Amino acid sequence: MDIIILLIKQNIVMFCYMIIGYFLFKKKLITNSGSNEIGRLLLYVVMPIAIIKSYSIDFSIEMLIGLCISFVGAVASLGISILISRLVFKNKDSIEMFSASFSNAGFIGIPLVSMTLGEGAVFFIASYVALLNILQWTYGVYIITENKEHISLKKIYKNPIIISFVIGIILFILPIKLPSTVKTVMNTIADMNGPLAMIILGVYIGQIKLKELFNDRVVYACSIVRLIVTPIATIIVLSIIPSKFIIIKLTILIATSAPVGSNVAIFSQIYNKNYKQAVKDVCLSTILCIVTLPIIISIANYIW
Repeated sequence: MDIIILLIKQNIVMFCYMIIGYFLFKKKLITNSGSNEIGRLLLYVVMPIAIIKSYSIDFSIEMLIGLCISFVGAVASLGISILISRLVFKNKDSIEMFSASFSNAGFIGIPLVSMTLGEGAVFFIASYVALLNILQWTYGVYIITENKEHISLKKIYKNPIIISFVIGIILFILPIKLPSTVKTVMNTIADMNGPLAMIILGVYIGQIKLKELFNDRVVYACSIVRLIVTPIATIIVLSIIPSKFIIIKLTILIATSAPVGSNVAIFSQIYNKNYKQAVKDVCLSTILCIVTLPIIISIANYIW
């Protein structure tokens, strides 16, 4: 019960950050291009540092086992997510298929896991985020464009999340100790992840008329799949993992239960798809997630 109360409190805090972003955009104190620049700061600096920081710990067999279990859980969860999205949307809408398949595990999952389960739990969500990015730039690009020629392996191995994950693994395995000053800088920057991510999402919401946001049945369908159907299916599958790994199970579940990833909006712009629809998917699922995520964790606590 403690984690549910803490999760509700953190959701309220993150909602407040989102409101700040909304009003900053409405008052023209931040523009869409400005939010894009903040997004790049998150992607290229804040999130990679948060991941590297989580791996800057002493090596142990227990943590290595936990890392392997988290990776298997991530594979299972993302596989379930992709399968369900294909069954529901059946190639009829590439934007909705992408949105339902991939959560915002990086921008929202990492700070929520850190604030509710502790900074050490970020160690386990990093593999999920890395795998998520690989799938977005391969399978995700394919369903958006319907053309395999757009898939670029170069973009995968140059992805800052993948690079930070590899650096983190090296730091974990090798006896490398980072100076205390470096750790202090990393801690400070990593703490920026949640506030900046939610401010950007607030800017996204500011671009959409609220009436349009709440009147689209397709967007609701996407949110139901992303926030309820896939997490419940994941709870059932993760029940196979022994209860002593409860932190790992909850970490994967929070990542899975996060709202639609903002990359769908970025990809829709790059490949000339329905950007407005993509933004609506991101915004509505983010708002609804404030209510659905604590419910999903409550169900998991009852079953597990």
